[in-house]
Amino acid sequence: MSNSTSGASPAPARQTAAWGAVISMLLGVFGLVTAEFLPASLLTPIARDLRVTEGLAGQAVTATASVALITSLLVASLSRSVDRRHLLLGFSVLLIASNLLVASATSLTALVLGRVALGVGLGGFWTMAAATAMRLVPEAQVPRALSIIFTGVSAATIFAAPFGSFVGEIAGWRTVFLLAAGLGALALVVQFATLPSMAPQGHARLRTLIDVLARPQIGLGMIAVTLVFTGHFALFTYIRPFLETVTGVGVGGMSAILLGFGIANFLGTLLGGFLLERDMRLTLTVMPLVMGVLGLVLAALGSAPLADAVMIALWGLAFGAVPVAWSTWLTRAVPDEAESGGGLIVAAVQLAISIGASAGGVFFDVSGARGVYAAAGIVLLVATLIILAGVRKQTAVVAV
Repeated sequence: MSNSTSGASPAPARQTAAWGAVISMLLGVFGLVTAEFLPASLLTPIARDLRVTEGLAGQAVTATASVALITSLLVASLSRSVDRRHLLLGFSVLLIASNLLVASATSLTALVLGRVALGVGLGGFWTMAAATAMRLVPEAQVPRALSIIFTGVSAATIFAAPFGSFVGEIAGWRTVFLLAAGLGALALVVQFATLPSMAPQGHARLRTLIDVLARPQIGLGMIAVTLVFTGHFALFTYIRPFLETVTGVGVGGMSAILLGFGIANFLGTLLGGFLLERDMRLTLTVMPLVMGVLGLVLAALGSAPLADAVMIALWGLAFGAVPVAWSTWLTRAVPDEAESGGGLIVAAVQLAISIGASAGGVFFDVSGARGVYAAAGIVLLVATLIILAGVRKQTAVVAV
């Protein structure tokens, strides 16, 4: 066991930032998240075409999330001898293969296999994102690089559902997935042209995950990550019933509010990179605080379409900075094991998606959309208190 100083970098400093490679990572994230979100707008025609219920077709979405969680925990240790350039290119190949499998699926089994391939690519690519950003740009520019990469998530959030429903209506759902395969191919070409060779770093064994969790503040940070994302996904999963039953808007108003959320989320990702270069801990704390307060106010306010639209946009703005903030925290908290730390964060987020949706469903059945929003607001405020109490600007690193 050896000790290293706080903030030690796991790789030699790069003299020039590889922004082309950062853009290629953005394209990869955009393609993966777009593919992940497409079934939400295409589930009915998929189920009809494959002659299964929508509930069964929806299990393909569950398969993606489950496999992504497992992959995020295992990928660093199982690929510890593989050049990270080759690994990232492989995940993009899986993205293309997944979309082609889904587009040609004639049975539920084929559909699920395609979505399992996406889960591997999604979980693996996300796990490597922060560690890769650390090796593409100088340390001071890592928050900016991460904010660029994460705009792929926000852009996919805005793009995927309307693109899927519009193109699916005109040309069929299979065409949508063929076009998504084309997005993956574009990402692969740009990655092939720009990503440098990156030898594996860190210890990357299964035990490394436990060792990283045992470091000061890391376990507490992961609890905070899980709570922040649980609160967000409880809010987001039940946004449509909230807008229908509490805000009282029709389809047109709902579409406008959701578009406002998506645009604000995109801007929040860029804002996050700007704020993190100035004060990481403040950004980590303020964003869930704002989201928690907004959740409670939305639950208490009742039918106020204009006010609700503004608050939902502010919530989107605040959440846009959250993935960037926690990925930046990771690069500073465990710079010597950023891949294993990235796997823990991806696993925490996937777990939070499941908890937020399922626990939100319990609250929804008992107390309606307002109950969900009140509970989510409280969870986000608890997360804020944990961050204030236990997450410092920088964490001492102990290499095991």
